[in-house]
Amino acid sequence: MFNYLIKIEYDGSKFVGWQSQENGKSIQATIEKVLKKIFKTNVRIAGAGRTDKGVHAFGQHANFKLSKKIVDKKKFLESINFFLRKKLISILDIQRKKINFHARFNAKKRIYEYVIVNRQSILSIDKGKAWHIKKKMNLTLLKKGGKIFEGSHDFSTFRAATCGAKSPIKKMDSITVKKINDKIYIKFTSKSFLQNQVRSMVGCLKYLSTKKWSIIEFKKVLKSKNRSRCAPPAPAEGLYLMNVKY
Repeated sequence: MFNYLIKIEYDGSKFVGWQSQENGKSIQATIEKVLKKIFKTNVRIAGAGRTDKGVHAFGQHANFKLSKKIVDKKKFLESINFFLRKKLISILDIQRKKINFHARFNAKKRIYEYVIVNRQSILSIDKGKAWHIKKKMNLTLLKKGGKIFEGSHDFSTFRAATCGAKSPIKKMDSITVKKINDKIYIKFTSKSFLQNQVRSMVGCLKYLSTKKWSIIEFKKVLKSKNRSRCAPPAPAEGLYLMNVKY
């Protein structure tokens, strides 16, 4: 038996999310269907993270096991990408791993980035790829809010009701904020995240940076551990899974 890790890029706009579901087309099921076509057998893939409906990825990872060895890496990538090309999914790389390797459980860091376009004019090129916020955002407050989130906290305020994580306590390694022209990039690095955590935090950072909340109110929301105190989560279309480190 052979175990392989693939790196995946996708536009999540037309998918119900990463995980296979009965109510629509998922990234996982789409890739599994193509793998079955190539290898003539059912192939189950395990993703590093379950991105939600509408979330995109530059560096999702997943592993799968096969009874036969993939000899020609280039040929495999050409073949699988041929069948995926119209789905806006690309397999960027494939590596052989030890048989007990798991894309989710062996991940050491996950890096997400949220993209905001802060301007009055409507979006054209970035439509469906970023959150359009018209109200002027204060970058200094945005950075201060990010620093408050760093470290180990009980993130219950930012956790979806359907989240299956055993504990709401997570360590946020770093949150960095960068602005280029009218685009704001917020990068989140942690070993793991709660369901909806990043989008919920971005929603609260928006309230802080547009001065709907003061720093004191922002801190109270985090410490409350109460989901009902959370600002409306940011839309999925601005969120990207950038990379997973092993």
